[in-house]
Amino acid sequence: MKFVDQVRIEVKAGDGGRGCLSFRREKFIPKGGPDGGDGGKGGDVYFLVDKALTTLLDYRYMHHYKAKNGAPGLGKNMHGKNGESLTLRVPAGTLVYDEESGELLADLTEAGEPILFLAGGQGGRGNARFATSTNRAPRHTQPGIPGEGRSLRLELKLLADVGLVGLPNAGKSTLISAVSAAKPKVADYPFTTLVPNLGVVPYGGHKTMVLADIPGLIEGASEGHGLGTRFLRHVERTDLFLHLVDLSCMQEGDPFDNFQILNNELRQHDETLLEKPQLVVLSKIDIPEVREQAEKLKGHFESLGYPTFLISAVTGEGLKPLVHAVGEELDRRRVEPRAELDLGVPPHLDSEPG
Repeated sequence: MKFVDQVRIEVKAGDGGRGCLSFRREKFIPKGGPDGGDGGKGGDVYFLVDKALTTLLDYRYMHHYKAKNGAPGLGKNMHGKNGESLTLRVPAGTLVYDEESGELLADLTEAGEPILFLAGGQGGRGNARFATSTNRAPRHTQPGIPGEGRSLRLELKLLADVGLVGLPNAGKSTLISAVSAAKPKVADYPFTTLVPNLGVVPYGGHKTMVLADIPGLIEGASEGHGLGTRFLRHVERTDLFLHLVDLSCMQEGDPFDNFQILNNELRQHDETLLEKPQLVVLSKIDIPEVREQAEKLKGHFESLGYPTFLISAVTGEGLKPLVHAVGEELDRRRVEPRAELDLGVPPHLDSEPG
């Protein structure tokens, strides 16, 4: 399925139906009087969070959505039929913006009952409503009121507990495929992952957490380089980060410098991102020279307050302790959402390896 996380659409509620102009014409009732009924109400527009959806793809190819209009009123004081409402299904984490003003109108995160977004117009009154003692044959009716309409921008920010960040080929896709049922594309060239991948990871018995593999993070990502800001928004809702550091020959430059570069991109995108807990994961320790280097670098990261784990997603080494530690931190934050991180002190990004 193609991943689409931003679309623009036009949405309009239904118009109210027109009131009816009618007089009774029945045998043996010479003075029947007015009997025009009211028009029906226009259909409303609702948004509904659908947990089965993970993309805004359905809105990429169709941009105009309108609820049904109310039917006109009828004779014999019959009310026109109300217009059918329209329900727009979106994935959890969808933000609804007014396209013209940029105002955030709704943040749709919880599945449940449909949320009324645009109200349909009321139906017009028929001429029977205007009969008085002095005007027994009114010929006046009302048109229906137009339904509300807006130009909208829908933007998806994935809802995940843990965000996986790291340079291309750091092993994020391999890790998420090793600890969950997700099957992202894995290959030995940069930018293998072109869309965010979600994986559900079991831990602590019957509990689960959601991992998001965020692609395209390189130096300058906050300015749009690589896949840039298109995917940085998807890490904003996560509770903590797993920062994968690749010590193999796949990455150019010093591993600690690369670590600093990505944290700087996170800061430039949103300063609050570095306030989230961050666990360092030194990957690919199944390679002998990587294992030796990882043992030395582990102490440096931990001296800066970063809990650090050595793993091999290929052999499975170190994965259970990592998942256990992440699960414990998530549990603690859910119970004490405002508590200070107890896994370390705030990072000092200007420090150099000793």
